[in-house]
Amino acid sequence: MFVHSPFHENDAVLEVAKKVLRGERIDRGEASVLYNEASLHTLAHLANEVRFAKHPERIVTYVADRNINYSNVCSCACRFCAFFVAPDKAETDGGYVISREELGQKIEETIALGGTQILMQGGHHPDLTMEFYEDMIRWIKKTYPSIHVHAFSPPEIVFFAENEKLLVKDVIARLRAAGLDSIPGGGAEILVDEVRKRVSPNKCSATRWLAVMEEAHYQGLNTTATMMFGHEEKLEDRLEHLFAVREVQDRTNGFTAFIPWTFQPGNTNITCRPEPSSGYLRVLAMSRIVLDNIPNIQASWVTMGPEIAQLSLSYGANDFGSLMIEENVVAAAGTSFRLTREEIHSIVEAAGFTPKQRTMNYTLVEDKEA
Repeated sequence: MFVHSPFHENDAVLEVAKKVLRGERIDRGEASVLYNEASLHTLAHLANEVRFAKHPERIVTYVADRNINYSNVCSCACRFCAFFVAPDKAETDGGYVISREELGQKIEETIALGGTQILMQGGHHPDLTMEFYEDMIRWIKKTYPSIHVHAFSPPEIVFFAENEKLLVKDVIARLRAAGLDSIPGGGAEILVDEVRKRVSPNKCSATRWLAVMEEAHYQGLNTTATMMFGHEEKLEDRLEHLFAVREVQDRTNGFTAFIPWTFQPGNTNITCRPEPSSGYLRVLAMSRIVLDNIPNIQASWVTMGPEIAQLSLSYGANDFGSLMIEENVVAAAGTSFRLTREEIHSIVEAAGFTPKQRTMNYTLVEDKEA
């Protein structure tokens, strides 16, 4: 029994732990007890139990995709971003909008490497129209019908709506009609407005981020959710974020996965110490425990490196994220881990699991092809 474990937790932690092990939902106060008082070993134990209750098979999934940034021109000027170029400096500082030729080349390389999707995001470019985004998706789907287009984070969609004086629901409907398959969870950072006003004041509010996802779910699009932490938020803000995501998922069941990852301070306008590995693992474990209605939790080897990502598989993660044939935003902050498919398989197998490639909705590729 857990209560006789060697972890020597206090009574409050043990009571919450027993509740988790019974498969019961914990509330905000109970989550705070676990997050602030439980040992890292206890959180690992609980998260692992929850993970195997949901996924008893020893399979770890990953997707083969490519991050394509259609533009780096952005009017947001988020303090944590080292990738963007301000619109008034686009001509002198390397601002770009991707050409059809380059976009096609990137997609063809992705398909040749066994990729099934592209994750496409860009800056808030004031001069690009709604028709530009629709035409780009239509061209992709017509030219490469097998590719899954996972694109446009909630802040981008809000920006499109404001720039074109449209309703968010109409923007989503038009993108979906053009061929958009799903929406990534980018731009969430921390879903607490006090924090957002400091680190990304020109992005949409937490309420609007959540509302975009809820509308997308109602229109039949699956999405992911993320959390970027380790900058200027408080520990309790991280829990606020998790519970906000859980509430939307209760209503819509549209999030396929949750991906927490740590802020990379290099080349940004935020000065802070990088989040320690133990802090990342605590958040990962809490994500698995709190988000009892989201089936998949992703490890982040892109920010944490392969060793910690491997350890994540014992802290509740059942997914190794992406092969990530290309990634530019995190790399711009000075972090550039790279893994081949063979390396991912080796890392997962060394942890005692079987690696399996999946699609965005977690269908195994080998099953899809059967």
